[in-house]
Amino acid sequence: MLIPAIDLQKGRVVQLIQGERLAIEAPDPEPWIVRFSTFPRVQVIDLDAAKGDGDNLVLVTDLCARLPCRVGGGIRSVERARTALAAGAHAVIVSSALFRDGAVDRAFARTLAEAVGVDRVIAAVDSRGGHVVIHGWRTPLAITAVEAVRELEPFCGEFLYTHVDTEGLMRGTDMDAILAVRRATARRVTAAGGITTWDEIDRLDAEGVDAVAGMAVYTGHLPLDR
Repeated sequence: MLIPAIDLQKGRVVQLIQGERLAIEAPDPEPWIVRFSTFPRVQVIDLDAAKGDGDNLVLVTDLCARLPCRVGGGIRSVERARTALAAGAHAVIVSSALFRDGAVDRAFARTLAEAVGVDRVIAAVDSRGGHVVIHGWRTPLAITAVEAVRELEPFCGEFLYTHVDTEGLMRGTDMDAILAVRRATARRVTAAGGITTWDEIDRLDAEGVDAVAGMAVYTGHLPLDR
């Protein structure tokens, strides 16, 4: 299944290359809201909240009222998770807050799961160079994505695995890395990072993995009306 991505920055829909360089900016999100209205899931990431530079809560709330959204970006506390869910998110995507001192923070993961419900937590595990990266992909950890997934499994209903090495480059993704994560858990898995074609999406679907696509959708490389 394809899950389209909406990344928000300063009230605009954007796409960044490798999480840093601005490639696409859409001041008016309305055309994309309309285009994504038939999808059963849409992924919304508040990049400003993730960077600690304000937030887009008003726009997130509007999106959640019109689309079936899972929301991430800056969710570092139970309070923030509850705010996103109260805004209408079906689930929250949590990343850096799940790690502490170079390892999985099981205490926080457990507290969050107990507070909002395991099924409403999507644990984001991002990997670059074979290791988990946090803090906007700038801080590498010693653990691998597979190791992180195995530890976090009791505390979430789904994993979002991003292969940062291929993110935004429009060159395809790393199937082997994604399938290693798929084999490591019984939870639902969604993959992101360079997914560019329907062939990749279909291959992942056959393995029980959903696919998040952003750059390929916004550039028109990946048609939504196949």
